[in-house]
Amino acid sequence: MGKQIGILTAGGDSPGLNAAMRGLGKAAIRTHDMSVIGFRDGFRGLMQNRFVRLDSLQLSGILTTGGTVLGTSRDKPHKMDVGGKVMDMTDLMIENITGHQLDALVCLGGGGTAKNAMRLAAKGIAVMTLPKTIDNDLWGTDTTLGFDTAMGIATEAIDRLHSTAHSHHRIVVVEVMGHNTGWIALGAGLAGGGDVILIPEIPYDIDKIAGSILERRATGSTFSIVVVSEGAMSDEEATIKARAQTIKRGDDPEAAAKARRTLSELAAARTNHTADLAADLESRTGLESRVTILGHVQRGGTPSPTDRLLATRLGTACADFIAEGVTNSMVAIRNNECVPVPLEEVAGKRKTVPLDHPWLLTARNLGVGLGER
Repeated sequence: MGKQIGILTAGGDSPGLNAAMRGLGKAAIRTHDMSVIGFRDGFRGLMQNRFVRLDSLQLSGILTTGGTVLGTSRDKPHKMDVGGKVMDMTDLMIENITGHQLDALVCLGGGGTAKNAMRLAAKGIAVMTLPKTIDNDLWGTDTTLGFDTAMGIATEAIDRLHSTAHSHHRIVVVEVMGHNTGWIALGAGLAGGGDVILIPEIPYDIDKIAGSILERRATGSTFSIVVVSEGAMSDEEATIKARAQTIKRGDDPEAAAKARRTLSELAAARTNHTADLAADLESRTGLESRVTILGHVQRGGTPSPTDRLLATRLGTACADFIAEGVTNSMVAIRNNECVPVPLEEVAGKRKTVPLDHPWLLTARNLGVGLGER
């Protein structure tokens, strides 16, 4: 009898999840004679032992479907709300894994999922992860499932906003997702012809942004597209956050508590960050401003062909690695090859945009405003 594997999807939904499950499940069943079960709604479903047996028929027809047919949640094994009480449910999850006699549990998710998988691995469970996040911020892989689709959707939105910005001589500020990294903003901003691109890796000076827009106006351009990553910060905000995080890691309880309050206050003040930015630019330039926040539309709908292909490759490679006895790794794409990367090298790390990245060099050569001092 072949090996038995379990699959779950955790964290935010992302284009390509179903394609990855299809590739993994079909390769496991067809090529390696494995049996496959899927746990519903992430780690919560694993804790509650809510599962469905997956065969080739059930895995058919989901290649182009967005979201995840298994459902997902953001629950953490060691901090799960059970009846209003936060509890460590790791042991119960291990009991369910053992009860199904699983040779490996495959978790499709981002950075948080990698850390949760590591917790199970530390207790003797064989795990694998597939890199899923539209943010493209997982360390150890060249790209992640869902990123190409999200960047494409953001680019199309920017394309469409050019028309109204040009017609009404406006500043249009477009907020895209990306968490604390600027991959979507930078990629879509370049592909969509953004005039200013603001990313978390480069704290911005509002005067520099206004200067870039006024410079365009002086040369005859009566509109500007400003692409903002949701995590972009001003110089002042970035300085406050960096100081508070340094203190937060210190040993002084009083100082640490103050630092946590500071971070909480900063987050509250940023609730309307993009709208405030647009209003500030309107005041400084005299040009009417409008805001578009794309939000969750970026991770919904049909995955792009690139994401479908990536998902299929990563899924089938994962089945191959499990058959070979490789576990406790993330299946990454590096130099167009699928490779296993040990989870201890991935968990807790974030892939940010390097300040010498070719996309940034391209933006500077084009004269795109980055808000840099």
